[in-house]
Amino acid sequence: MASKLLRAVILGPPGSGKGTVCQRIAQNFGLQHLSSGHFLRENLKANTEVGEMSRQYLEKGLLVPDHVITRLMVSELELRSGQHWLLDGFPRTIVQAEALDKICDLDLVISLDIPFETLKDRFSRRWIHPPSGRVYNLDFNPPHVHGIDDITGEPLIQQEDDKPEEVAAKLRRYKDAAKPVIELYKSRGVLHQFSGTETNKIWPYVYTLFSNKIIPIQSKEAY
Repeated sequence: MASKLLRAVILGPPGSGKGTVCQRIAQNFGLQHLSSGHFLRENLKANTEVGEMSRQYLEKGLLVPDHVITRLMVSELELRSGQHWLLDGFPRTIVQAEALDKICDLDLVISLDIPFETLKDRFSRRWIHPPSGRVYNLDFNPPHVHGIDDITGEPLIQQEDDKPEEVAAKLRRYKDAAKPVIELYKSRGVLHQFSGTETNKIWPYVYTLFSNKIIPIQSKEAY
């Protein structure tokens, strides 16, 4: 088994269970879970230059452009050059993937392929803690107290854009942007696609894949 540092990426539409899978990978294999959404929130909170640039787009309801997200993520990756890591939410587009290419070679790319009906159901059961970005699902990771964030005790909300027609639009946007990224990694032989409706059923296959690349820090598949 290689002793080199593992570089992995997880791709999947909103609601695909990426966050849950990332937590389990981090817990079982000791990879740093690097979420673009988390870093973006931190920079917005700290009013950094990247945070201020991002805010200008977000306040207009626009997506943060490639060059801003790339700058944010490349600087975070440079701080972690000596660690195993798993990227979540980056790269989302082919431009971002090409920028990532310039600084590292990926070992594994996981793509979660979840049916639309499943995503629609998950969004209807989704509650969010906006300040932290924590997401709860009433079926598979409910809060300890209904409607209340486990850590801060603050109220959770359901978002307007979790309605079925918005979910369909989000999924279309994701697929349009992700298709060339998925094709790129498929052509390199590093892409592994997992299809299903339940994270707990997909997880053992993800665990096995990572076990072939890096020694688990826990002896069994932690849930």
